[in-house]
Amino acid sequence: MSILITNIGIVNEGNISYGDVYVKHERIEKIAAKIEVKADVTEIDGTGLLLLPGVIDDQVHFREPGLTHKATIHTESMAAVAGGVTSFMEMPNTMPPAFTQALLEQKYTTAAATSVANYSFFMGTSNDNIDEILKVNEKKNEICGVKIFMGSSTGNLLVDNMLALEKVFAGSEVLIATHCEEESIIRDNLRKYKADYNTILPAHHALIRNEEACFESSLKAIQLAQKHGSRLHILHISTAKELQLFSNMLPLKDKRITSEVCVHHLHFTANDYETLGNRIKCNPAIKAAHNKTALWEALLDDRLDVIATDHAPHTLAEKGFERTTDGVLIPVENATYEQSHAGLPLVQHSLLLMLHYVQQGNISIEKVVQKMSHAVADCFDIKERGYLREGYFADMVLVDMHQSSTVTPKSLYYKCGWSPLEGFTFPATIHSTYVNGNLAYGNGAVVASTRGKRLLFDRK
Repeated sequence: MSILITNIGIVNEGNISYGDVYVKHERIEKIAAKIEVKADVTEIDGTGLLLLPGVIDDQVHFREPGLTHKATIHTESMAAVAGGVTSFMEMPNTMPPAFTQALLEQKYTTAAATSVANYSFFMGTSNDNIDEILKVNEKKNEICGVKIFMGSSTGNLLVDNMLALEKVFAGSEVLIATHCEEESIIRDNLRKYKADYNTILPAHHALIRNEEACFESSLKAIQLAQKHGSRLHILHISTAKELQLFSNMLPLKDKRITSEVCVHHLHFTANDYETLGNRIKCNPAIKAAHNKTALWEALLDDRLDVIATDHAPHTLAEKGFERTTDGVLIPVENATYEQSHAGLPLVQHSLLLMLHYVQQGNISIEKVVQKMSHAVADCFDIKERGYLREGYFADMVLVDMHQSSTVTPKSLYYKCGWSPLEGFTFPATIHSTYVNGNLAYGNGAVVASTRGKRLLFDRK
């Protein structure tokens, strides 16, 4: 399929320019002020629109296999492209967890058959699958990385054995991504709140999974990485205190320790538990407002390297909510804090949420593109993606900054059927999304038959 997009505003590599983009055989063939193509081509008038490189989300949970009542790779990849996300990296906490090479490859097989977006999958770690983890070194250009849960998770995914951690940090030749919360601190806090309160409230979540739990675990991960010279990427930084552990003294490509911030930690604060309750319960927790302020500062000065979602869908019942006949979400009677699952569905709205903050003056659109596309490609050494460059795969999103859009239940592609952003109006609309030059979302609908490709990496 050949496409010529004309008169488009091109947001790329720190600049906004205007011109034409020609796509041929899945790749960007040419970018110029004016392009004339004699061959058969689909021409798109981009007047009034902006063209961005597709978003790359380095942290999602698409729940397949084993948890498909919540989500599938197909449903959540549809939500992704509806939101301008053209590539994703998915986490190993499925059922069974991706603890072996065979289980990991099964996920790739499923994605090849069903994913509308490009894909990669993290290898999972436990206290006793070290040999399988180190086999990833043989495929370091085919797998995004190794994931370590250094805090509470499902099944056997919590790695709290220091000998096991030492072996992974010493032996892995690929990026190690960590969820950092100190489990012993969380357990002590939970015992305290159970003793002190008859009912644990949603707002207590930020105090149970507090700043200290995050800081101590992130510090431990960094010390291990420094000791062994590992390539470490710490996911979903949520506290002001952790930010002292990161630096902006080196360009991203030279950093051995990098960090991620998620859109919900940039948007919500602990004050929002009063109205949203367990709908915004997630790990690490959304915390007091001063943390959000500090995260924004660190994002803008490059101590925080990339923006992601940690998209983690659960059914409404699992969150302790139900929908009334008129579409309103209300708490289920007798639903408790501890019964509510942790995680938010966000992948369909991450780019739009950041464009809201562009309109608010918090961040430039060039910086959004850097943090959601360029920097993710650089951080993970993704091959030929993340930029609008001649010869690169044509992963692109057209955005209309003059047309608003509102989150409604009917607009959602999530299998779970709800969003913590319901009722929120964005100042922009996703006009269309292209994955490898193929239309994946346009005219208000996903092209469900489009298929993404396996991400490849350019590592030494």
